[in-house]
Amino acid sequence: MKTANFLHIEPDSVFYRFFLESTYPWELLGKIGDFVKAIGASLSLSDYEKIGNDVWISKEATIYEYTIIQGPTIIESGVEVRPGAFIRGKAYIGPLSVVGTATEIKNSFLIGHVEVPHYNYVGDSILAFGAHLGAGSITSNLRADKGDITVRYKGESIDTKLRKFGAIVGESAEIGCNAVLNPGVLIGEKSVVYPLSSVFVSVPARHIHKQTGEIKCQIRHR
Repeated sequence: MKTANFLHIEPDSVFYRFFLESTYPWELLGKIGDFVKAIGASLSLSDYEKIGNDVWISKEATIYEYTIIQGPTIIESGVEVRPGAFIRGKAYIGPLSVVGTATEIKNSFLIGHVEVPHYNYVGDSILAFGAHLGAGSITSNLRADKGDITVRYKGESIDTKLRKFGAIVGESAEIGCNAVLNPGVLIGEKSVVYPLSSVFVSVPARHIHKQTGEIKCQIRHR
């Protein structure tokens, strides 16, 4: 569950020192805005355009018409932001990621090669390298009673003391269409969540979460 074990960050990554400052990955959520501003201020304007209030967009990114991007936000090389997307700030959109039509992102990291291509909501969340959300799948980031969110993973239970916390989705995890990741869920690397699932419990690495809530082990070589 700890950041160093759950998120695999290369030592030469811009994230490395920042991520390892936090014991648990959700502790990063309150620091995203400051991180984006600090990194953005160091970016070369020969490679990035600075637009408006703390928005940095790589000159190798593709931004379609009718998108809204609020700062602080960094959009890296090879990213595609499709028509109707809404990036609400405190967002890092990593290289070669896709933010699709009618997708909304707020206070989140998309580390790289992340696809949220069709009608997704990603709020107060971290999506690791290669994670994919199918059409209509969302991260729910607020309990119905608006209480603090508790993370339960492999027998551990931790009160995050956060009122808003979506999900942490591991590397190459696949979230099926119209699935709901309920507040504070962790999805381990290379796991699969079936379409139409409502996920209330965290899913270990290389496991399948079925619509019934059953979780079973699987092996993926991707």
